[in-house]
Amino acid sequence: MEIAGYIAAILVGLSLGLIGGGGSILTVPILVYFFRIDPVMATTYSLFVVGLTGSAGALSHYQKGNVNFKIAFLFGIPSLISIFIMRKWVMPHVPYHLFSISTFEITKPVLLMLVFATLMIAASISMIRKENVVIATATESNYTKLIIQSVLVGIITGFVGVGGGFLIIPSLVLFAGLPMKKAVGTSLMVMTISSLLGVLGDVSRQAPINYGFLAMFSAFAITGIIGGSFLTKYLNDTKLKPAFGWFVLLMGIFVLITTLTK
Repeated sequence: MEIAGYIAAILVGLSLGLIGGGGSILTVPILVYFFRIDPVMATTYSLFVVGLTGSAGALSHYQKGNVNFKIAFLFGIPSLISIFIMRKWVMPHVPYHLFSISTFEITKPVLLMLVFATLMIAASISMIRKENVVIATATESNYTKLIIQSVLVGIITGFVGVGGGFLIIPSLVLFAGLPMKKAVGTSLMVMTISSLLGVLGDVSRQAPINYGFLAMFSAFAITGIIGGSFLTKYLNDTKLKPAFGWFVLLMGIFVLITTLTK
């Protein structure tokens, strides 16, 4: 199972390198089902992996001129604050036992996996669906919407431990008026900083972290993102994204069924 998990880590990196998102949403299920890591701890590990892996992709895009630092700052700061608050003060105070529905008990790990499955299904639909995205012009109104979206992304990222690229990229295109390549590069920069800051929130409250395992897992994911960045020259993104969306959809359904039938 561990070998399959490390192979799946490469898939996480490939997705980030090819389409700038989607891969991070697989990290928590991979950690939970392949490596038997507790769902709550898996959110911490996921943020570490996404931050470290995203940095490799962000550096590559920076060298190509695909990072808009002004937008990264405008979107990143509210998101960073939200994530740090979620990881340091909110998540530790969420009780383990929440409530019961008949004989089904909703615990903190169960809630995380249910929210995660819902996000996976929603993200997969957005990847599968063909849309004609209208790029906005950068206005004060759109910047306000961008900041609001940034806070929401930060809350979600802090809660479930994903990079949030599947939420950040559409926001940067719709509200900041960035072309797709710059949205991907800027998203990876935001994901890198926000994810690592989220981990810092956990480290500051002395959460037990296996850095050796994380280094190994991240190394496989970084290999994938380097390969994905190289393959972008040869693969058609319009076909790849829906195909990956179907894979994420199946994974989301699997996580949902598994969580509900435990």
